[in-house]
Amino acid sequence: MDRILKGIMKYRQLGKKTMVEQFKEVKDNPIPKAVFFTCMDSRMIPTRFTETNVGDMFVVRNAGNIIPHSQHFMDELTTNEPAALELGCVVNDIKHIIVCGHSDCKAMNLLFKLQDSEFASQENRRISPLRSWLCTHALSSLEKFQQLEITDYSKPLLFQGETPLRKFVAYIDPENKFALEDKLSQINTLQQLQNIASYGFLKKRLEKHELHIHALWFDIYTGEIYYFSRGSKTFVLIDEHNIDALVGEVKKYYS
Repeated sequence: MDRILKGIMKYRQLGKKTMVEQFKEVKDNPIPKAVFFTCMDSRMIPTRFTETNVGDMFVVRNAGNIIPHSQHFMDELTTNEPAALELGCVVNDIKHIIVCGHSDCKAMNLLFKLQDSEFASQENRRISPLRSWLCTHALSSLEKFQQLEITDYSKPLLFQGETPLRKFVAYIDPENKFALEDKLSQINTLQQLQNIASYGFLKKRLEKHELHIHALWFDIYTGEIYYFSRGSKTFVLIDEHNIDALVGEVKKYYS
């Protein structure tokens, strides 16, 4: 708390004036460009590594950058994530949804361990909100990982895109650069695109290509960021060599 309070004082001295000016610019007419779902991990600072600013994005964070499938939605009980989708994409008419996973994700590391039946037992879930959250909303990611495992991590996986007919193929870490838990994290990131597309209130926007869903993946140890390319069918490093091709793909697939 001492560090946070001193940080606020530094903000007052160095950053407050600039930020207030930015607030004034967007006060009456903010036009955010994306709803950005990512993990609550303290190492993930999306506004910094995307160079976005006041008014640019709605940011939603939780353990494992998970968006529950609509099958879990009931009138009596819902979660923050579908409410954020409605606020961002329906109320504010935002056109892009981005899901960003990352390496060494503690939630995904735990999900990997949930392959052990005793660790994932009902009794253990009752005493752990995190295990319960993952068992309820992330087992579909684990099941896809197990499909990949059967093929010795070499065969592609199939995911649903914006509509049931708009599926896409994904090769997960074809160069075998990452740990098994990181492969699971990449699968989980793509699974959320499928979960997002399950919500009826987004259906027309997705069908008419008025709303677009994307996946990023951040390697916290190298600082590199990967974009899931539907053309290349894998996560592609965003760098000086690839940026023009990726921009062209975005325009082709999502314009």
